[in-house]
Amino acid sequence: MYSRLDSSLGSEPEKLLFFTYFARLRSELGEHLPALIPQVYLHYDPYTIRQLGGVQRLTRQRMDFLFLFSNYQRVVIEVDGKQHYSNGDQASPQKYAEMVAADRSLRLAGYEIYRFGGYELRGEPGKELVDEFFRSLLRKHGVALR
Repeated sequence: MYSRLDSSLGSEPEKLLFFTYFARLRSELGEHLPALIPQVYLHYDPYTIRQLGGVQRLTRQRMDFLFLFSNYQRVVIEVDGKQHYSNGDQASPQKYAEMVAADRSLRLAGYEIYRFGGYELRGEPGKELVDEFFRSLLRKHGVALR
């Protein structure tokens, strides 16, 4: 399963985030480590299906990563490359506006959203950032850390 999840990751920054999460926290939390699920489509989130009740789906369908905590807290983590805010090498205010509008819709549907710039997720400083972020996120959601 681990190798199948690896093959779904679309970029080096996504891989750094995914593998650092498991490398830094798996030994500490063992079976209590919440699943970090890459490349999730909203229409496969059973809670979202019930919540939408047949109404039109949200604009953005794919999330880079999803956490489903046991009490229906849903956390989306996005790793943004330039495709999120530009057309090629040209900044696109329209693309950026579409992205933040989609974030608002996700928040209204009950998701927490956290974004990383792909540039942040490089080398050892990126691993440290990921470690600190996930420790803070897990504490916020009541996951006991050693």
